[in-house]
Amino acid sequence: MTDCILERQPAQTNLFTQFLTALHADGMERVVPGRERSPECPRVGTGPIRVGACELHRGDAADILPNLPAGSVDLIVTSPPYNIGKSYETRTPLTHYVAFLEEIIGECHRLLGPRGAMSWQVGNHVHKGEVIDSLIIPIFRNLGMKVRNRVVWTFSHGLHCSKRLSGRHETIVWATKSDDYTFDLDAIRVPQKYPGKRYYKGPRKGELSGNPKGKNPGDVWDISNVKHNHPEKLDHPCQFPEELIDRLVLSLTAPGDVVLDPFAGSGTIGAVCNRLGRKSILV
Repeated sequence: MTDCILERQPAQTNLFTQFLTALHADGMERVVPGRERSPECPRVGTGPIRVGACELHRGDAADILPNLPAGSVDLIVTSPPYNIGKSYETRTPLTHYVAFLEEIIGECHRLLGPRGAMSWQVGNHVHKGEVIDSLIIPIFRNLGMKVRNRVVWTFSHGLHCSKRLSGRHETIVWATKSDDYTFDLDAIRVPQKYPGKRYYKGPRKGELSGNPKGKNPGDVWDISNVKHNHPEKLDHPCQFPEELIDRLVLSLTAPGDVVLDPFAGSGTIGAVCNRLGRKSILV
């Protein structure tokens, strides 16, 4: 196997599924705070698996990340367990969950190069009826990072609530390690609403009034989430859509840069990075 690209075609989807099957052939679990680990389930795998430009480490992020070299990563894109009792996690007290995130984010900060950034997808997390996704931002600020945007990822499908408005968005916090960072707007421009609109008076009369390359997509992204009939759907309950990762990787990295996902899930980061000419590390 030389690639892990998903092109919405059954053969490539099956190829990626086989890759994940090989990865978990030893019965490895993703362990989060509060979950007991059986003796036959080791904390760390025997070594990384390479698929194209993707390097995949088997084990806990808390165990793997400290062994990676400082300053070796250009971008971190991830979605940690939400602490809501999904099949791959055990719900813990909120203070334990936040402490767990602080540990992982601290290690991620160490791994970032001086121009590095994080895109941390925090979900629409609810604790006793209260939305608490804002807890993540103070962690970044305490590390001296600059929060550049809170991207609202909105979608039309999800659970229906009876005691509050149904959640139809998740938040991605984009923070940079310094004021010198990568941001390629042209790579993610979207079509202008009125592409042929021109100035009707003044010194620029007759010229296009909008950027011919397209407009800034803004910080509210309407992208379908991956549900049962989605063409990218694999066997994971919280799968990233490739379009979402495309925008983050294209705008926040250059070709050849290294992208890390410490909570690899279905491996969408690796698939997208292979397709876009970036290196990736999945845990």
